[in-house]
Amino acid sequence: MSSVVNTTHAVQLHEVSKLYGSFAALRKVTAEFAVGKCYVILGQNGAGKSTLLRLIAGLIRPSFGICSILGSAEAGTMRHSIGYLSHASMLYDELTAMENLRYSARLYEDNSHSTTSLWQPEQVLAMVGLDARLDRPVGKFSQGMRQRAALARVLMAKPELLLLDEPFSNVDLASSAQMLRVLAELRAARKTILLTTHQPELARPIADFICTMHEGQIVSLEPAQSPEGRSA
Repeated sequence: MSSVVNTTHAVQLHEVSKLYGSFAALRKVTAEFAVGKCYVILGQNGAGKSTLLRLIAGLIRPSFGICSILGSAEAGTMRHSIGYLSHASMLYDELTAMENLRYSARLYEDNSHSTTSLWQPEQVLAMVGLDARLDRPVGKFSQGMRQRAALARVLMAKPELLLLDEPFSNVDLASSAQMLRVLAELRAARKTILLTTHQPELARPIADFICTMHEGQIVSLEPAQSPEGRSA
């Protein structure tokens, strides 16, 4: 399949479906997500939100339809430009936050990703409000600290496209506020953000668009409203 070059859209989906046997997790989804915008994806459990992010991340392939990510029709070739935060933190409980990030940096190096293009662990931990000198294994972190460390791991490679699955779940308000500050800075730097949440009031301040899913379909994709009542 030939590559699709588009400088205005980070993600383009056309009639995309994902089947698991006879169950359709996604059903003929057609949508475009613009570069440099933040999309908050809402929907009940089972609506297809996580499946959509996993597909865009290149972790699963569509059963039908066309999916173009960052100008490429092969999502897997763009993984170095995608940061994906799942429900699992992908952190090692017995290691400190600094040790986890140093280990992640070595993995990027092993995968031919230039370490000069990575944030240094100290930098990215400071971004999320964690002290790089903290000598405590992440297994003993609060849920909020753990989620911020997981976000730091995702941000290390300076991704152009951020996919965040329930980043505020079971997270304290202070940690949520710190994460939102980081995401607002990334949005201002024209990074594209897609995040799912059951707490839309938290993410609304940085949202450009609200995307609502139901039974595997996008049923609405509309501009968000700022607290002042104007389009974000």
